Amino acid sequence: MTDFSDRLKNLSPEKRRSALDTLPGDLVNTAQTARLHQLLTDFDFIQAKLAEFGVQALIEDYNLAIKSDVLLNLEQRETLELIAGALRRSAHVLEEDTTQLAGQLWGRLLSFDRPEIVALLEQAKQKQEKPWFRPLAANLTPPGGPLIRTLTGHSDSVNAVAITPDGKQAVSGSDDKTLKLWDLATGSELATLRGHSDWVWAVAITPDGKQTVSASDDKTLRLWDLATGSELATLRGHSSVVNAVAITPDGKQAVSASWDKTLKLWDLGTGSELGSLTGHSDDVNAVAITPDGKQAISASDDTTLKLWDLATWSEVATLTGHSSGVSAVAITPDGKQAISASDDTTLKRWDLATGAEVATFRGHSDDVNAVAITPDGKQAISASDDTTLKLWDLATGAEVATFRGHSDEVNAVAITPDGKQAVSASVDKTLKLWNLERGSVLASLTGHRSLVNAVAITPDGKQAVSASDDTTIKLWDLDRGSVRVSLSGHSKEIWAVAITPDGKQAVSASLDKTLKLWDLATGLELATLRGHGKGVSAVAITPDGKQAVSASGDNTLKLWDLATGLEVTSFRGHSSPVLAVAITPDGKQAVSASVDKTLKLWDLATGLERASLTGHSDSVWAVAITPDGKQAVSASWDNTLKLWDLANGSELATLTGHSFWIRAVAITPDGKQALSVSDDTTLKLWDLATGSELATLRGHSSSVLAVAITPSGKQALSASLDETLKLWDLLTGRIVATFGGEVGFKSCAMKPDGVTVVAGDTSGGVHFLRLEMDAPLASPCEGSENPLSLLSEGLSLVQQGREEEAMSCWEKAVKLRPDAASMIWGNGGKALYKQGKALWEAENYEGAVRCFQGAVKVQPDNAEYWNYLAASQYNSGDAEAALSSYETALKLQPDDANIWDNRGYAFHILGRYEEAIASYQKALELDSNYANAYYNIACLYGLQGDVDLAVQNLQRAISLDSRYRKMAKTDQDFERIRGDSRFRALLGE
Repeated sequence: MTDFSDRLKNLSPEKRRSALDTLPGDLVNTAQTARLHQLLTDFDFIQAKLAEFGVQALIEDYNLAIKSDVLLNLEQRETLELIAGALRRSAHVLEEDTTQLAGQLWGRLLSFDRPEIVALLEQAKQKQEKPWFRPLAANLTPPGGPLIRTLTGHSDSVNAVAITPDGKQAVSGSDDKTLKLWDLATGSELATLRGHSDWVWAVAITPDGKQTVSASDDKTLRLWDLATGSELATLRGHSSVVNAVAITPDGKQAVSASWDKTLKLWDLGTGSELGSLTGHSDDVNAVAITPDGKQAISASDDTTLKLWDLATWSEVATLTGHSSGVSAVAITPDGKQAISASDDTTLKRWDLATGAEVATFRGHSDDVNAVAITPDGKQAISASDDTTLKLWDLATGAEVATFRGHSDEVNAVAITPDGKQAVSASVDKTLKLWNLERGSVLASLTGHRSLVNAVAITPDGKQAVSASDDTTIKLWDLDRGSVRVSLSGHSKEIWAVAITPDGKQAVSASLDKTLKLWDLATGLELATLRGHGKGVSAVAITPDGKQAVSASGDNTLKLWDLATGLEVTSFRGHSSPVLAVAITPDGKQAVSASVDKTLKLWDLATGLERASLTGHSDSVWAVAITPDGKQAVSASWDNTLKLWDLANGSELATLTGHSFWIRAVAITPDGKQALSVSDDTTLKLWDLATGSELATLRGHSSSVLAVAITPSGKQALSASLDETLKLWDLLTGRIVATFGGEVGFKSCAMKPDGVTVVAGDTSGGVHFLRLEMDAPLASPCEGSENPLSLLSEGLSLVQQGREEEAMSCWEKAVKLRPDAASMIWGNGGKALYKQGKALWEAENYEGAVRCFQGAVKVQPDNAEYWNYLAASQYNSGDAEAALSSYETALKLQPDDANIWDNRGYAFHILGRYEEAIASYQKALELDSNYANAYYNIACLYGLQGDVDLAVQNLQRAISLDSRYRKMAKTDQDFERIRGDSRFRALLGE
């Protein structure tokens, strides 16, 4: 134990906190360079400060040391910059889970051989208190490159971003219907602006930085006060989605662009519409205003841009040249040129005086969604569906740099006023802050160039094989996490790979219609197996290693002789693509799973179909066979699993519980249990003897795509699109360890030792991790006397759906340190709310109720928590409880139309129609254009058979949002009036 750790251990909680808070500053002020450098490279200090004060306070210690006059030498300063950079890049992970500190540092710093870094990582390995995943090779973007930090908080795609004129803050807009205000120096969320009833497509900030204007799918624009977060005005006039907005240089007016094919000019002082610009023949996607405020340029799906005179509202010119919709446009600071971005994957530079195309910029491989120009007018940065941003030299048209880091389409980008940084917004729900001056510094991490669909480990545990959409196979040294050889030969995506039992060969399956046999010792291609008429989706090898069975989109399976590479037989019987195949342990039979909703049992010796297993109502995605070969478990997009008797093909049980597609299933080595993973964010453990659900493992926040069970059968590894890998204890249902990556994980495998992991991600990365755990896990909260540790344990328990145990941890923490109650309850409430939202979206309303009940217990003054609790209660069948929760929410936030509308629906469910209508009408008093309230009133009158009032209110709802017409066509509330001619006419029938 280091001297610092000893000192901390012997201090009282108050003195410990004070020391962690003030010591770095004291060392800077007294110019104790050696001690300062030693402190900031000491893992004990880093871990303690993180637990006590959070990651931003820790980063500020490094900033203080680096920027101070303390005489650090160049090597010391660079070392501290590396550690600070690693912490900054992992801040969004460490804010959620401090137990990942060691894993994040190893993942980002392992490639640096500086003595202080090597010592820090070794100390982290020895001192990390919780079980954790240790990267065997650098697998996270290291510091020193363009990515500065990741901003998390939105719960859906982030569509827009704008930066304040002082460069200190950013505003984002999202599909979660909110705007968020961010501090760019710390990455912290300052405020959430709520008011839109649908997706937010665009944001713009006034030149004085005091207000922002947002544009939404709800057909409105809204003006907000950034100091208070309050809505100042709602601008109505568009008849369809408003997806762009720009503000004039004087801040007095705004121009909006809409799917109604028009642009509108607005007075921001009064909120009134000044005029409408028509001329485009399709959706208008973007608008920009010249620096003198006299003209605007718009971009449309009609493939053109148009230049407009804002004084006369007339069209000045039409710019043609793109071959597909134009999604974005930006104007150079001198107002002479414009840069457009298009779905044709290019950007174009235009001369605004002549309307002529000056240059075309090529480099993106998918739709280009956004473009921003640096303040000096010399460079532009673009954002694309290909998940990258690109920096361009406007004078030469050359690509200067490519920024990689997002795991999904990049929707928007904005540049800071000094031109040094950019903020991007993505479908992956994050924003990222980039250093534009470091675009070409960073080298790519070793791996594939695209999605890793499958990973497999040789039986001796020494090698791993990965298969990717980039058409290659890679062979890895498992102990070092290094590439031995890259195998090329396929011409299309590789979906599957299997290794022979002797570990000497591998078979890959590709969309190029072939399989390939590889020698793992030499990396040579031994044979190409041809015969399928469409892509090959799966492959399995017989236990003797002599044959392989493949499954294809051509509706067939084929048996291959691996010694000769020849096709032995073809299995025909499925009527749709075959997605999966498994072979029985005796090697005599195979089970296939298909889009045709069936499984089929095949005799490998004769090629005959022995049985067709029917019962699923949607595509069967996966199948696994028990170790004794007597049963099979199938997983389907009908949200169920089925257990089958392979002796007679009969269905033994249907396993129900998942609320969305099931992606994979694995069976424990003893054959007694099965573990499934689903798009509903959960894993479920099943008893195969009874068909009953044993446990639901909660903790992921997005689709879980893959699972692997340890050889002991006691633990399992899951891979999720939420960018995490999780190891679970199957006896307790607890999360043992989590590793946070930078993109979603697609595939995973476990070495025979049960502690070494291989995982493939959606951007091509292959991760090699080892579980470091010296002792069994203690019971929740047991033995801990550190309030911050108890908070962290509680957050972990929330992720597992163990809300009551989490509350016990937090209550114990408050008893230990009452002054920390505010911080503990705040973080705890947020964690419960976040988990509740995930369960809500997965339609697990009972679980959501438990989470939101915990959230309101720890933060009883949060109206949004009460609102979600109520909605979860009535969706789980308890409308009376929902009413009580809505009353509490309205006491806290009486002017929220959404809560009044939701309260009305609770009355609606209970059959208390007059009270329901009164509540809906209150919502309309607060927002006269609240379409859902009109629709709900129409439903009530429909139930009562009052055609006049039903049609009147439904017509109003449809005029505000045409989607209600489609809803009304199938809504049972209108059955009594469905035959009325007025109702049918309104629906267009």
